[in-house]
Amino acid sequence: MTNTPTGFTVWLTGMNGAGKSTLAKYLAQRFQALGRTAEVLESNEVHELFAKGLGETKDDRNLLVKRLGFAARGISNAAGVAIVPALSPYRDARDQLRRDIGRFVEVFVDCPVDVLLARDTTGRYKKAMSGEIPNFVGITDPYEPPQNPEVVIRSDTEPPTDAAERIFQSLLDLGYLRNDEVQLLAGKSLRRGKPSKKPAERSGKPGVIKVGTKAAAAAKASAKPASKSAKPAAKSAKPAPKVAAKDAKPAPKASKPAAVKPAARRPVKVVKSRPAARAAKTVTAKKKAK
Repeated sequence: MTNTPTGFTVWLTGMNGAGKSTLAKYLAQRFQALGRTAEVLESNEVHELFAKGLGETKDDRNLLVKRLGFAARGISNAAGVAIVPALSPYRDARDQLRRDIGRFVEVFVDCPVDVLLARDTTGRYKKAMSGEIPNFVGITDPYEPPQNPEVVIRSDTEPPTDAAERIFQSLLDLGYLRNDEVQLLAGKSLRRGKPSKKPAERSGKPGVIKVGTKAAAAAKASAKPASKSAKPAAKSAKPAPKVAAKDAKPAPKASKPAAVKPAARRPVKVVKSRPAARAAKTVTAKKKAK
């Protein structure tokens, strides 16, 4: 391998809010610190130039990807580093870029839906769910994740420094960076290995992510496989062994409670008051007089 710098394109794809822009800026800083020409194709000027007049249809989105890819190929052919953080939701358009550019590294910036919703400070996801924003990727339009990207980043658990190191490793494995360059970029020595593409593991329908509601979609996707696997588990469960009637020892009889004797009743003496006694004597005397 010669010391002449090799140009290439790092294409970051993922849902809105996944962290593509943050990672792209960090990569550009590292490459520029190395003395390499690195361009991030994402800014208001770039959007005005490439996306002007385009809508939210599939054809328009693919045309935007094609335009960005054309610019990235020019930078790569000039021995520069093109870094493109783009939604680019359709797999066919990204695969065409790979064929057109050649030295192309696809990085899938993955992030769970609940984290995307938590990061949504603009409220676009909520507006899309309520129907205020039509054709929103991931809500009413599908996002097709890469099947075999060079690198898969879990942006909810990996900081940009760790994610960048794995991208540098992939570039080293592909022969797009030298060992001394990677050592300066990563701050440590990395061994060159065989380039490998990792399948993107996603739940739901293979290759398509479509979010319906804030929590119902994720709960639905995880509940369906669980219920299927629960049935065979219930069948395979063995009933508890029954104890034979002969071997079972009878429960000890409860002792009879001690009989409680009723308390003896004492005769109640009727005490007559003095006026009542005098009246009784008067009545008796009248009877005798008669």
